[in-house]
Amino acid sequence: MKKLILSAAIILGGLSVQAATPPETISTAKFITIQDEYTEVAADAVPDAVKSTIEKSFPNTKLEKAYKNEKNEYKLEISSGDKKYTVFTDASGNIIKK
Repeated sequence: MKKLILSAAIILGGLSVQAATPPETISTAKFITIQDEYTEVAADAVPDAVKSTIEKSFPNTKLEKAYKNEKNEYKLEISSGDKKYTVFTDASGNIIKK
């Protein structure tokens, strides 16, 4: 009888160890996008240096919209046919990579 109870305990103990599942680790990634606040300005408010840079660097394009931030940087949306591009410049007309 002792052997029977001992065998049952070993079998049940073995089954309970196999039934235990390891905890799953769920990783979550958080992305924070820092974006300078740009406010829309009229195309007339864009400095001539910026307009000149756009005309030289991107010929045959049209200035669709212009935005300006507190750092005096410009975000320009230009288009050529059905393609649209976004270009960032400073007030002097230097193109900024973002």
